[in-house]
Amino acid sequence: MTCKLRPQRVRNFPALPFSLATTLSFCLLLAFGDSVQAQPPKLPYRQPAEVGMNAAMLERIDDAVLAGIEKGKMPGAVVMIGHQGSIVYHKAFGSRQLQPVAREMTKDTVFDMASVTKPVATATSIMILLERGVLRLRDKVSDHLPEFGSKGKENVTVQQLLTHVGGLIPDNSIKDYQGTPEQSIQNFLDVELNYEPEKDFKYSDVGFQVLGELVARKTGQNVHHFSQANIFLPLGMSETTYLPPESLAARAATTEQREERWMVGEVHDPRAYAMGGVAGHAGLFSTATDLAVYAQMMLNQGEYHGVRVLGPQTVRLMTASYDVPKGSRGLGWDKRTGYSVNRGESMTAAAFGHGGFTGTGLWIDPELDLFVIFLSNRVHPNGKGLVNPLIGTVGTIAASAVRSVPIEARVLTGIDILQRDGFQRLAQCRIGLITNHTGLDQSGVSTAKRLNDCKSHELVTLFSPEHGFAGKLDQENIKDVTDPETGKSVFSLYGADRKPSEKSLQGIDTIVFDIQDIGARFYTYISTMGNAMEVAAEKKLRFVVLDRPNPINGVDIAGPVLDDGLQSFVAYHTLPLRHGMTVGEIAEMLRAEKKLDLDLSIVRCEGWNRANYLDATGMTWINPSPNMRNLNQALLYPGIGLVEYTNLSVGRGTDTPFEHVGAPWMDASQVARELNLLSMPGLRCMPEQFTPTSSKFQDKLCHGVRFLITDRSRFEPVRLGLSLAMVLRKVHPSEWEYQQLNKLLGSAKVLDAIEKQESIERVLDLSREGLPDFAKRRSQFLLY
Repeated sequence: MTCKLRPQRVRNFPALPFSLATTLSFCLLLAFGDSVQAQPPKLPYRQPAEVGMNAAMLERIDDAVLAGIEKGKMPGAVVMIGHQGSIVYHKAFGSRQLQPVAREMTKDTVFDMASVTKPVATATSIMILLERGVLRLRDKVSDHLPEFGSKGKENVTVQQLLTHVGGLIPDNSIKDYQGTPEQSIQNFLDVELNYEPEKDFKYSDVGFQVLGELVARKTGQNVHHFSQANIFLPLGMSETTYLPPESLAARAATTEQREERWMVGEVHDPRAYAMGGVAGHAGLFSTATDLAVYAQMMLNQGEYHGVRVLGPQTVRLMTASYDVPKGSRGLGWDKRTGYSVNRGESMTAAAFGHGGFTGTGLWIDPELDLFVIFLSNRVHPNGKGLVNPLIGTVGTIAASAVRSVPIEARVLTGIDILQRDGFQRLAQCRIGLITNHTGLDQSGVSTAKRLNDCKSHELVTLFSPEHGFAGKLDQENIKDVTDPETGKSVFSLYGADRKPSEKSLQGIDTIVFDIQDIGARFYTYISTMGNAMEVAAEKKLRFVVLDRPNPINGVDIAGPVLDDGLQSFVAYHTLPLRHGMTVGEIAEMLRAEKKLDLDLSIVRCEGWNRANYLDATGMTWINPSPNMRNLNQALLYPGIGLVEYTNLSVGRGTDTPFEHVGAPWMDASQVARELNLLSMPGLRCMPEQFTPTSSKFQDKLCHGVRFLITDRSRFEPVRLGLSLAMVLRKVHPSEWEYQQLNKLLGSAKVLDAIEKQESIERVLDLSREGLPDFAKRRSQFLLY
């Protein structure tokens, strides 16, 4: 099967002719643009260090993207990062086509931008018309499109369509597009009102199709011609267009099959295709280099190399934050909603962006003077790819590279210090190492390999915690294995034994612990460490902890403190839910408070400020367990993990575990509403639906609530967890089975207050009762 292009129908304007002057000027721009006016140059390339970015951190994008390709998330991608007016990262990965023949991805590959069309072409065109006085945000759409003013839509405004709160359905039936483009337009203008405007947020392609038609009706040019003449051609974006010509289509990324041919340079969206390839919601094609020009224009407050597209006030208006029922939007842009999975976590509140169904994403952060472009054809070849979480990861890395400490001041973990000092502290020792995939040095080499390769001591055997040595197992009774890298036996401490056995300790005089913890009491790696410390004390073995930062900072603590007597493997010691300690500090506390006669040594980190989160350390995020996939989830975990033993899904079996909860029986809208009424700082909650592919409620539709952290510095995860429990008791007193809640909560007083549905203030006060005493206990063991 060959890759051939299909001629697409372009809408005619028999009733709305161009003026002769407009037509002639547009044709001149198209045919002789370079000679009519000098084209602005593309962005220059600079080294990251020249603009104050952390080059080593940016290189982590390579690993993230290559891992996505290996997992089948997309066949390939082009990634570009810009900062301070320059491109600091631009790479192509994988393939732009796998079938029918493989073709390599190149940096100049042309991509179907899908819904990135909405802000870049349609919303920008609308903002130009606002500047010219042709439209106002408060205008009723029906004042300009009379056919739209029926079936309850009479009062819908331009701004409501731009922010997806205009009462329109996401998509009308594909059957509405079986006639001519003109008939299709009349069909989407005639849709019924789906909900009362501003009472809900429903991302709507129909709304942007209407906006595209609004551009056409007010200018006599469809959104393709208007955006070309007023945005892309003036900016020199010669590779950005609807209906790409053959010269551009020849290097376009392939998407899926339609009508027995592969789509190459042909719009993927079926409704835009039926419209002849030009629509307000989809249809634009572009390259990373061209999008960089647009992004820089927005960062420059509407101007690029003397070409002004928008005024500064218009850019501020377009990218401001507008509250919607399920988060916040810009005018045509995403800010913080359920669609923001592709947003970098460490971006500022000023960031705005958008994603596209085909696997594209553009995010711009004015406060960081940063843009992130991720372009892929994730739908090729079978429509099953998934890149939004990866785009978010790339954005997080890029933003952190701006905000991070210089590479020479990066945090060194215990294994880095041990190696730097020539492993002197382990000289002549016979070692059993407790570790997993998170035990890596700053170069990404495993602690097991480092200890095995050094000849001043002997690595005898290895031990693994919950989730196994490779950190990929989410099951009970993990078996012993052999490490292929070192050839050493790996004894599981999450199988028949939870403590090192007599057999596993043969030939050992020192136990070394190197695992990344997450900062929550019920994360079991500290339990594994505590059990091993008890055995080491009993057997008179030395115990060495290679310390690592607490990823969610070492300052904030939140209760309740575990009731004495409720200790278990998920509640090893009388710590609060969020303890604010490193594993080395906890080891010191355990030795003292459990009165262990133990030769304990902590190899401290260097360069860590305990107020910092992991993204300020220069360290690579490694998923510490299969369902702990980013720092955002780690921060939510002390609160959301709290309810996991009840009949709620916490998102295991989805792409964003611990970022949402749900169940088939939940009234998601009511739960989200009650949570938002509590006005928890730094948090917004929005109802949603998801279907776990594994774990609790596997393959069942769950009605749930997604948690959006809007200000990390003010957000309190344990407060969220306790508030969620209170709201569930109120909204679902019969459906929510909370009887197992105390396994992780660990406080009889707090549980009793939740059961009796006392006030949230009372529950929070009870949860804080033991914190002053804990803070005193903790203070004597802090190492940083």
